Amino acid sequence: MIKFKLKSSPKATFLLAIILKAFSVNAQSIGSDLGSLHGNYELDAQYYRPDSLIGAPKVPEKVLSNAFCNLIYQKGKLSAGMRYEAYNNVMQGFDPRYKGQGIVNRYVRYQDKLLDVTVGNIYEQFGSGLLFRTYYQPGLLYDNSLDGFRVISSPYKGLTFKGLIGRQRSFFSLGPGIVRAFDGEANLNDLLDSLINPIKTKIVVGGSFVSKYQSNLDPTVLKPLNVGAYGGRVNITHEGFNFYGEYGYKENDPGADNFATANGKNYYSYKPGEAIFLSSSYAVNGFAVLLQAKRIDNFAFRSDRDATLQNLLINYLPVTTKQHTYLMPAYTPYATQPRGEVGGMVEFQYKIKKGSALGGKYGTNITVNLSMVNGLNKIGVNDSTTTSYLYTAPYNQIGTPYYHDFFIEIEKKFNKKWKGTFMYANQFYNKNIIQFGTPNAGFRNMTSNIGVVDITYKYKSNSAVRFEVQAALKDNTDTLNLGSWTTAMVEWTPNTHWFVALLDQYNYGNPLNKLDLVKVNNNIGLSNVFGESLYHYFLLSVGYTTGPHRISISYGKQRAGIFCVGGVCRNVPASNGLSISITSTF
Repeated sequence: MIKFKLKSSPKATFLLAIILKAFSVNAQSIGSDLGSLHGNYELDAQYYRPDSLIGAPKVPEKVLSNAFCNLIYQKGKLSAGMRYEAYNNVMQGFDPRYKGQGIVNRYVRYQDKLLDVTVGNIYEQFGSGLLFRTYYQPGLLYDNSLDGFRVISSPYKGLTFKGLIGRQRSFFSLGPGIVRAFDGEANLNDLLDSLINPIKTKIVVGGSFVSKYQSNLDPTVLKPLNVGAYGGRVNITHEGFNFYGEYGYKENDPGADNFATANGKNYYSYKPGEAIFLSSSYAVNGFAVLLQAKRIDNFAFRSDRDATLQNLLINYLPVTTKQHTYLMPAYTPYATQPRGEVGGMVEFQYKIKKGSALGGKYGTNITVNLSMVNGLNKIGVNDSTTTSYLYTAPYNQIGTPYYHDFFIEIEKKFNKKWKGTFMYANQFYNKNIIQFGTPNAGFRNMTSNIGVVDITYKYKSNSAVRFEVQAALKDNTDTLNLGSWTTAMVEWTPNTHWFVALLDQYNYGNPLNKLDLVKVNNNIGLSNVFGESLYHYFLLSVGYTTGPHRISISYGKQRAGIFCVGGVCRNVPASNGLSISITSTF
């Protein structure tokens, strides 16, 4: 039994009473007349120890925690929900403006055949999210929900219309801008059922319009009060073939995202924004290929033109790079650059047939992936009489390399007890642009050769030992790029409930010594620099899972880095201490 002791408001006390009551009943059997109540909760907490050797800072509170609980009630056509969040105080690596606790998300929704109406906090996405996407990602503490009103209607088979209006969440308050959005989508096969139903090709088309209103409090710079963005999309599928394409256009929107200083003057860009996203795939008989391409030009879209980092983003810019799960290739992930980028990805997957010389008894899976991202080749337009920045960016030209990632991954099951995954990756990482948004941050580009070996030995039906070794070899000894790394891990799963894992990360090839650490940390804000003193980052984790409940405890040292989900990233500082994570659904 988990007990919480909080000094809180009557609202919080009432909410906790509801939570405890929910735990004491079956969420799906409250009563056929009363409806159903279900949800989930998560608690992450860490005890911090200062560690100057790895740059782990002193935490005055010593213990920091993030927690939330979702409650969802449903009866017939009516549903309602709320989420309580508590940050006491927020854990290291998250925006410190998440401070406090309270009910930050609540809604009521009614659905019937013609109308679907929601009042309160709304999560919605148009197409790929290029023009509009609100969502919640607790791992990043990212929540840009729209607090307002949404109506969805399907007046005819194959037609869906959506309309929204409201203001976005900004930590424990709302942003200053008002967002208005409309989307329409037509499934041509359903709409023209009698004419094209025999055709195997499926076609869905859609269009969106999104605008924001924000007053201008700066009398020295003319800024539009209303900014609109609009675009269209098409999705075509035919047997194993799928194509998706979307285009977006945004009116001029000067703000913090396109602010620049040049020749002693401050400039805002009044250039309209454009975005194109294309994705195509084909799969047949053990073979699959994925092709993606994207071009972004001045396409940051926020309900507050002065917001920074991930705050108050209206849209989402899809990534065309691989989101790795292994530590070494994931240590330098790519973060989308809304000021301008062009890139693409191609991936081939092939399964060698069972019984062949290379496939063996169980077959062999091979994945080859290449992704590349460059900046735009921006050509400035002379405009010496104003403080606006204009440029052209030809479609047939590309600019400075930002990132590339090539890897080949082989998955092989040798017999009933042994299986393995083997990966080689080569990555190029423009740290100045990706992490700091400027070519003048003072870092050298990084190129890494990465190897991964992951072996699992399953000695019983529900028991296994997994061994993992990784290495990231840098091609330079640049002080600020921290040299090379190796990682080793052993994970033991004695049964379906327990797991124990020991991880070691080791930094070498970095010319810094211990006496340089404080100076470098203070000068450039890094939280994880270490020299050739043969230092190891040991981390021990133990976890227990039963049904929908999971508890894990870790103790040790964590290196600094960047954590990304879908191209949205946050910096994770170095830390040393004890952490606990509890998750459950009910």
